[in-house]
Amino acid sequence: MDLIVKDLAAIDDRLSQRHIDLDPAGYFIIYLDRGEGLIHAKHFTNVIDEHGLAVDPETGKVIPARGKVERTHSTVYSGRTAKELSVKIFEQTHPCPVSQLDHAAYLGREFVRAEVALVTGQEYVQD
Repeated sequence: MDLIVKDLAAIDDRLSQRHIDLDPAGYFIIYLDRGEGLIHAKHFTNVIDEHGLAVDPETGKVIPARGKVERTHSTVYSGRTAKELSVKIFEQTHPCPVSQLDHAAYLGREFVRAEVALVTGQEYVQD
C-alpha cells in the first residue's frame, strides 16, 4: 500500500512541474475558513502578455508566481463543499471567471483537496 501511495504522489509531483498556459480570465487563491466551515476562492483578474506572463491590469506589472503580492481581488466565492463552490463559479456566475478547461479541471481538483482538508482537519496548501 505504501508503495502505491508513494507512486501516486510521485506522479502528482511530476505533473505539478509541467508548463501550463495561464488563464486570461484570471486566477484564484483558495483558502479555508475553519471557523465558518467554508472553502473560499478569491478571484483576481489579469492580462496575459506576449511572453505568457500574468500582468496586473491596473499597474501593468508582471505578477510573480511566488511570494506575497498586494492585489485586490475581484470576487470571493465561498462554499461548504467542492461541489457547492464549483456550481457557484461555473454554473451560477455569468460570465464565468474561468476561460480554459485545464484551469477548470485544476480548480475542481483543488476544491476537492480543500474539502478533504476541511473535513479531516489536515493542512491545506494550494498546489
